[in-house]
Amino acid sequence: MALSFPLGLAFAIDDVVASSKRFTLLASVCSGIIMCKIVYDLTGLVSRLLFKPYGKLDSKQQMEWNNRGFSTFHAVFVSLAAIYLLVFSGMFDDNVLGGLMIDRTSTTSEVILGISIGYFLADLSMILWHFPVLGGVEYVFHHCISMFAIILAVTSGQSQFYIFMVLLSEATTPFVNLRWYLDTSGQKSSKLYTCNGIALFLGWLVARVLLFIYFFVHMFLHFDQVKQVFPLGFYSLLTIPPALGVMNLLWFWKITKGLIKTLSKARRRE
Repeated sequence: MALSFPLGLAFAIDDVVASSKRFTLLASVCSGIIMCKIVYDLTGLVSRLLFKPYGKLDSKQQMEWNNRGFSTFHAVFVSLAAIYLLVFSGMFDDNVLGGLMIDRTSTTSEVILGISIGYFLADLSMILWHFPVLGGVEYVFHHCISMFAIILAVTSGQSQFYIFMVLLSEATTPFVNLRWYLDTSGQKSSKLYTCNGIALFLGWLVARVLLFIYFFVHMFLHFDQVKQVFPLGFYSLLTIPPALGVMNLLWFWKITKGLIKTLSKARRRE
């Protein structure tokens, strides 16, 4: 009996902690969805007041315009959060904390991942509801495997370092969206469109090509830790990032061809 009370108390504490984590995750996911709805509505309101081209768009174009508003907001939010956790927080620094890098997690990281799940759920729902207006099969595939990887990381508490590295690639999204905004509002021949194309090319090269190369090199050098991830998470690390990497390279090829075409037209106008 003397040992049963402390053991029972330990189980009770574990249950409370687990319940707290589930509540935090659920609240974060809901917050992400609500964030998308608020930014969607604000984008429409502000655009109608400040951008004349918005009022000339049809309903589907206005819907996509607003959708890209919360897509941009999430991209900025998660990129800044990833930079903070990966670079400044010391959370994944071997010289600051003990234990395996692959097992490190925190309430902050879990909240951010939960918000991202909410974003991907909201965006995927809109993509499927309006399919294929907001994107084709490749967007559905991208969102599904991204959500799957994030859910595994946040529920297991493992591999979050690599998840935030992948989420950092969202830093290119504002350039992609600005390109669409300029094209839709009839400013495809403007200098801003050309400058944004160059920024998109450079940003994609850094965040979705070079960063992924660093990702794979880092994973190779820390493979002794990667092997300790639970089986489904381990095989996901070996398959999902390469799949995303291939998609990034295909899109990079399209971006490069588009930039060459834009620069050629700009030279002819001069």
